[in-house]
Amino acid sequence: MTVASALTLKDVTKHFGGIAVVDGVSFDIPVGGRTALIGPNGAGKTTLFNLISGVFPVDSGSIRLSGEPIENVAPRERVRRGLARSFQNIRLMPHLSIIENVMLGQHVQVAGFASRLSPISWQRRNRWRELALARLRDAGVDIDPDADVSTLSYGLRKRIEVVRALMSRPRLLMLDEPVAGLNPRETKDLTAFLKSIELYVPTMLVVEHDMSFVRDLCDRTIVLNFGRAIYDGPTHRVGDDEDVRAAYLGRGRMTGAPSAA
Repeated sequence: MTVASALTLKDVTKHFGGIAVVDGVSFDIPVGGRTALIGPNGAGKTTLFNLISGVFPVDSGSIRLSGEPIENVAPRERVRRGLARSFQNIRLMPHLSIIENVMLGQHVQVAGFASRLSPISWQRRNRWRELALARLRDAGVDIDPDADVSTLSYGLRKRIEVVRALMSRPRLLMLDEPVAGLNPRETKDLTAFLKSIELYVPTMLVVEHDMSFVRDLCDRTIVLNFGRAIYDGPTHRVGDDEDVRAAYLGRGRMTGAPSAA
């Protein structure tokens, strides 16, 4: 049986200053997969995320979301079609409350200028707020939803940013270094939450350096090096690949390479 594709890249290329930061990358992510995108610093991971989400235009190649081309589609429209992402650096609104930040993720679901005010309403109780509260409970955020987001711990703010991305009802969720800066307890909690949301967000693409997190969450891994994909296969075998070891460490064996253990 053929599995539908959530995301397909074909020969995607992006240059900056004459340097190919992403160089002919192709891969296909089926619906229902949790895929990691890893590689040494400067490999092109975040640039590729920015190309997929529309932050940068591609120089050449194609990007398809659920079979439909999106490389010339505006970022907001990509979100409306089912793509959501988080960023390396938290992009919550520090002057807004927890619930207001989460409800911002719902704006893509409404049409027209007047209706865009609906999610952030002066009414204390509305369906937008109730859905946001439910998602916060699912994420284990058991604190006052009207508290200022700036008062929260780093780990909680990371989790809230993921919840906000979920509010657009994505079919593909892209997470850029979701556990960077988290302690082991926070990482464990976020991992459990991400595993729990697969019923309503079946497909994930994750950039992350923490290989323990990658092995725990993702069954497949794509490795980039100098803008090219050098490995695409099972996560538990990534540390056995000679090209991957060379990319991280040279030909020798040193601490810090992706491990198959």
